[in-house]
Amino acid sequence: MAEMRAAESGPALLLRDFVNTLDVERGVDRLGTPGELAHWLEGRGLVAGPARATGQDLAAAVTLREGLRAAMLAHHSSAAGRPPAELEGVLERLPLRISLADGRPVLVPVGCGVAAGLARIAAAVAAAAADGTWPRLKVCRQDTCLWAFLDTSKNRSRAWCSMRVCGNRTKTRAYRARRRAATAQAPQR
Repeated sequence: MAEMRAAESGPALLLRDFVNTLDVERGVDRLGTPGELAHWLEGRGLVAGPARATGQDLAAAVTLREGLRAAMLAHHSSAAGRPPAELEGVLERLPLRISLADGRPVLVPVGCGVAAGLARIAAAVAAAAADGTWPRLKVCRQDTCLWAFLDTSKNRSRAWCSMRVCGNRTKTRAYRARRRAATAQAPQR
């Protein structure tokens, strides 16, 4: 139960919201420019004061986001593979260190600015793993959606962001395909 309470706020929701800055279905990217990246980080309290992002910062943020999306998509499989090499490359360049200030080890960003804001997102992965919510972060299996969500189902089997929308689309497509196959196999009169 503590795992579910931790899931209601904190690192898992930050990661979900970060991945969802790209709405694949509508083609809307809320991190489309360096200024939008800085604004998003400021709005989440991940950077202090007004931040200035560069094109390199934006490229790192997009690589981080899409790498996290791929990692979350892999959470549908019990044999989840290695994270994309590009994600590993971004993570190793983020300024993080371990702190024992609160009596337990936590990752904290070094410095300030956009790189530190992105480092806070990376630190959220470790925090989500520590509180048990990381494997519950998934991406909708509907390839036209790919929306990140937190799987709060008891058996961790949720496949779609929404059963009403993406689940229904997938099941309707499968039903229609079965009907077409049955019709094609039926003897002609």
